[in-house]
Amino acid sequence: MSKKNIIGIVIAVVVIFWGVSIFNSMVAMDEEVIAQWANVETQYQRRADLIPNLVSTVKGYAAHEKETLEAVVQARAKATSTTIDAGNLNAASIQQFQEAQSGLSSALSRLLVTVEKYPDLKANQNFLELQAQLEGTENRIAVERSRFNNKVKDYNTYIRNLPEKFVAMIAGFEKKTGFAAQEGSENAPKVEF
Repeated sequence: MSKKNIIGIVIAVVVIFWGVSIFNSMVAMDEEVIAQWANVETQYQRRADLIPNLVSTVKGYAAHEKETLEAVVQARAKATSTTIDAGNLNAASIQQFQEAQSGLSSALSRLLVTVEKYPDLKANQNFLELQAQLEGTENRIAVERSRFNNKVKDYNTYIRNLPEKFVAMIAGFEKKTGFAAQEGSENAPKVEF
């Protein structure tokens, strides 16, 4: 075997191992994005699990607010039925999920505004505890969404760098979409008294 052939074989082996190493890094980062998505879903599920208790507590005090309570229940049903395959996180699926969750957030906001009319309910210990848990869950959702976006950013940056980009193209690794602010959220709400 000639010296040129040996050098060629060594270079080919190094390139193959280098490509496999990059591929394995992409797989690991993809799995991190998927795992973080599961954390996001867990917090949204926690919120959904709190809602029936909140609705029941409010119902006891504000039975004639039936329309508001039904809107919360329907929004919860829509939000919990909207699921995404973690292996297929794309802009359309994230947007669909985000819209369902926004609908639930909006219904909950209307419910909490309605509660202001009922001083006895606002003083009810069960309601106060549920409200505190809901507030804590909203904070957890924000944290997990931020972590998810960071994992997506790291993954997207890695697969777009050279020479990793070539391995990503060959292996079929595509850019992922994170959460974005809702349209119009850059404008402060108008408050009138």
